[in-house]
Amino acid sequence: MIIHLKKESDKQRIQDLINHTAGITFEQSGQTVLVTSSKIKSVPETFHSLIEEQFVMESDIQLAHNSYIKKRSVKIGQLELGTNQSTHLMAGPCSVESWDQLDRSASFLSGLGIKTIRAGCFKPRTSPYTFQGLGEEGLRLLIKVREKYGLNIITEVKDSTHVDLVLKHADIIQIGTKAMYDTSILRACGRTKKPVLLKRGFGSTLQEFVQAAEFILSQGNPNVLLCERGIRTFESKTRFTLDLTGIAFLKEYTNLPVVVDPSHAMGYRYGVADLTRAAVAMGVDGLLIETHPNPNQAQSDAAQQLDFPTFEQMFSTLKPVAESVGRKIS
Repeated sequence: MIIHLKKESDKQRIQDLINHTAGITFEQSGQTVLVTSSKIKSVPETFHSLIEEQFVMESDIQLAHNSYIKKRSVKIGQLELGTNQSTHLMAGPCSVESWDQLDRSASFLSGLGIKTIRAGCFKPRTSPYTFQGLGEEGLRLLIKVREKYGLNIITEVKDSTHVDLVLKHADIIQIGTKAMYDTSILRACGRTKKPVLLKRGFGSTLQEFVQAAEFILSQGNPNVLLCERGIRTFESKTRFTLDLTGIAFLKEYTNLPVVVDPSHAMGYRYGVADLTRAAVAMGVDGLLIETHPNPNQAQSDAAQQLDFPTFEQMFSTLKPVAESVGRKIS
């Protein structure tokens, strides 16, 4: 249940209502919003005078449900995702490896008119014996790229030990599939107003995925992007399975912009372009794609990263697909 409280309400009575419902409050456009468990369908009559408006919800997908707010948009620099007008492309290498690699990537993307570069500094790898990222040094290189090319930077928070550092410097905070359930990260990102790209856990249901977004929204940060990046199924010939049906659900029932990561879903570069075109045809709000100056030498996810000529060829095919569904590529 979502309750908008009257501005002139007595603070002690509001606290009594919070205690009674065990709810969470935050400020939204100058108004106090109380969110309770969706199991609560009403409050005692003694509290009715505190309530300006209330929304009874079917499940704990509440703040993200479009029966509460029809549509949210998220501003990233001069861009705005979630307007149903464009699909924003975010691209770059899986990991920051060196200044030369990052500078070449930024120069290439900037030349195509792409305004956001993605690259990981803190890498939550499956094996402890693989490249774990450059950490803070990588973040400094991303900042240098932003200054040189004017690009927005998106990079991942791996755990709570460096969340404040990434929040301070990144334009978009990425919460990866392995961290989707980390409520300390979710709540920390909720206490900022920076855009947060939340990736679906590869073994998570759509309900669990959107409820993770609720942790961020319920702290007062409305700037959340939902990223479908493939789920683990019985299939072994691809890395994961891109859940296009899940994308349809998110578009139909949530109010948050939807981003697709075809690189991680496929896991092999030969299929990335087709999945990208399919996502554009579905009218998604953003894409997250990996590209590298020399993918075969990449220190992480080498098999799925596109070289520059392949990326550019794919990029040239996206505009007509976007136009066919009334969108443009930004």
